Parts: sequence; C-alpha cells; structure tokens
Amino acid sequence: MLSALAVGESRITGLLEGHDVLATAAALHTMGVQIEKRPAADGGGGRAMGAGIERRGDGEWLVHGVGVGGLLQPREALDMGNSGTSTRLLMGLVASHPITVTFVGDASLSGRPMGRVIDPLSQMGADISASPGGRLPLMVRGLTPAIPLSYRLPMASAQVKSAVLLAGLNTPGITEVIEPVPTRDHSERMLKGFGADLSVDTDADGARHIRIRGEAELKPQTIVVPGDPSSAAFFIVAALLVPGSDIVIANVGLNPTRAGLVEVLKAMGGDIELIDAREVGGEPVADLRVRHSALKGIAVDPAIVPSMVDEFPILFVAAALADGRTVTTGLDELRVKESDRLAVMANGLQAIGVRVEESEDGLVIHGTGGDPLPGGATIAGHLDHRICMSFAIAGLVSKAPVTIDDIAPVATSFPNFEPLLESLQR
Repeated sequence: MLSALAVGESRITGLLEGHDVLATAAALHTMGVQIEKRPAADGGGGRAMGAGIERRGDGEWLVHGVGVGGLLQPREALDMGNSGTSTRLLMGLVASHPITVTFVGDASLSGRPMGRVIDPLSQMGADISASPGGRLPLMVRGLTPAIPLSYRLPMASAQVKSAVLLAGLNTPGITEVIEPVPTRDHSERMLKGFGADLSVDTDADGARHIRIRGEAELKPQTIVVPGDPSSAAFFIVAALLVPGSDIVIANVGLNPTRAGLVEVLKAMGGDIELIDAREVGGEPVADLRVRHSALKGIAVDPAIVPSMVDEFPILFVAAALADGRTVTTGLDELRVKESDRLAVMANGLQAIGVRVEESEDGLVIHGTGGDPLPGGATIAGHLDHRICMSFAIAGLVSKAPVTIDDIAPVATSFPNFEPLLESLQR
C-alpha cells in the first residue's frame, strides 16, 4: 500500500504470497497503481486502483506508485476475499481520496464488523454505507480534503490505528491516533521508512500519541520482508510438542509488539533459542532454534494480548499438552475474528479430548502433562485459517487422527503450510 503511494519504483522481496496479500495487490491495481503481474506461472494478474505492480520470476515484486492522492476510481467492487486487515487498511487509504469504492468479501469476512473503522473515518469526512451491523458489502465515498482529527482508540487495534494513519497521509494538517495500550507498530516503522513526517510520543499515563502530517510525499523503497511470526508460530509449537524435535526457523520477525507468543512459551518452559539477532528493514529479526520441551501451565498476563492476539489458537494447543492449568483472559477480540476463536477452539479441543472451560473473555485449559491427546474427531474450521492450522498441529500429537473439514482457508495466510509440515515429518 505504501509503495503504491510513493512516486517511483519500490522493490519488495520476502513477501508472504497468501490470498490476503494477493487480494491487496489486485485491489490497488484496480485503483490505478497499474499492477502488472506476469502470466499465471508467476502468479496471475489483476487491475484495480491503478498502481503498477509486477511480480518477477525470482519472487521480487516491483511496485510503480502513483503518489499520495493519486488513486483512481475503480471500475468494479474490490473483492477482499477473507482479509479483514486488507479491508480495514484500504478503507483508510480510500477515505481521503475523491473516489467511491465498494468492498465485498467471502462469507467469513462479510460477517465481521467494520464499525470500529467506520467511526473514525466518518469523523474525517468519509461517507460510508455499510450492510446491517457495519458489515460488508460496504461503500466508502472518500473526501478530499479530509478533516484531520485526534482519535483515541477505544480498543487495542493496530488495524484501526493504521487505517486512520493511512487516511491521514492525504489529509492536510496533523492527524493523531492515541493508543492507551501499545499495539503492533509495523505501520509506524514503515511510514517513517517511506519518508512520512510521523512522530510518536508517550504521555505520563503510558499512552502512545502517533501524529502524521498529511499531504505527504513518500519515497520509493527497497523492502526485505522478515518471516511472519504468526506463520512461524505453528512450527514453533509443533517442535515444542513433538518428541525428538529440533528445528531452526530462519529469518523470523521479532518486533516486540508481535513477539508475545515466544515470551509466553518460554515462560511455560519452551526451549527457544534466538540465533543471530539482527535488524532487517527496520525490524528486529532472528533465527529460532526450537527443541521438544516439557511445558507447564501458566496464567497468561492479559497485558500481553495485543502482541500475540493472532497466536492464541495455537497457544491453546500448546497448553493442551502442558502440565497443569493454563489460564487466559482479556481475549474478547478473539470473538470477532474470522470466527469466534474462543468458542471454536474450546469446542474443537473438547472434541479431541481436552478439558476446557470457556468464559466470556478467555479459556482455561487443563493440560495432559505431555501425554498425547485422544484425537479422533472431525473439526469444523469455520473458514478460519488459524483454526485449521492449529488443529493440524494438534493432530501431530494425538493418538487417533484429527480431521479438519476444509483446509482451503489456510491459503489465506500460509499457502505452503501443508508441504512444509509434511517435509518436517519425513
């Protein structure tokens, strides 16, 4: 998205080419970023908002940006597939452009509320018409010039923060986001890297004030994307649980706003060693050596939730084989993800023999002390990629097979998950 708003050619390597990322590229293409991907062997093609994006055969992406304010009126609705992140961030991008954009998605995405983004963007002047409950399909009519605002996040949400900051790029004056609880800060790091005038201050109460000066001029960049910690999470837990495991996961992004799972698993007794800690593209990165470990149950501090909110499904699987109880609270956000992840994980774990207690905002999981799970059930994935992958890992440590009803959603974020998992079992 930021490359599309820079003037000139940006180069990106290490991109995770899941459906979410490809849907974002196609949407930008439609809005004038002239995204020209090579034919099918190199990933297909599509056109939406006008940015020129080409994927080379070696996996390098070239993005020819149109500049801040340069997005064009798309000829058709933007199909965001399953990606809530893409939808919310692109809503922010569109809100301060003089175009009208309709967003549609699959059944799972269409059930997810967008009100938390609609509210601040409407205050900036965007006219947003949504389906009942603030859901997709929805239409955003952008306003130029938009109205700068100071917005205090009512919940910890990096997506809402980022949507407002992206809208602020083409808004005259200063747009401010105040977050009482720090959330993942990839957007702030990358905005500064592209040359945006952005500052971050912390007040006496610990709240972060992020300010961006609008009508920005972004400069093209060469970006190396670190390995996705949310994808690595499944193999970290698999290695901790499967006896005899000793693996190295290379080039994992360990931004402190994303590394909560590693911290929690270490507190549970996980043998996770950081090798060659370094910085790549402004982000902390390391190789992780992970070995089979005897885990113990703990009470997870709810303050760590924003730094691992997407990793709780796989943490629940780790907790299922720990010694004693693992107690989690403060997880209200999991009920409005691709599925109600608290209910779906509780039901699925109970089906394969785990003792689970569900509350309004968390789960209590009674572990086996390292003994294999009974297994022997078919799990409904509810079109949720992280649910499907979590139960695939649970199947590795179950006596009887664990069957997932539909693994197609895995391609949303991790298209090579299956072959990679199979390669480690040989």
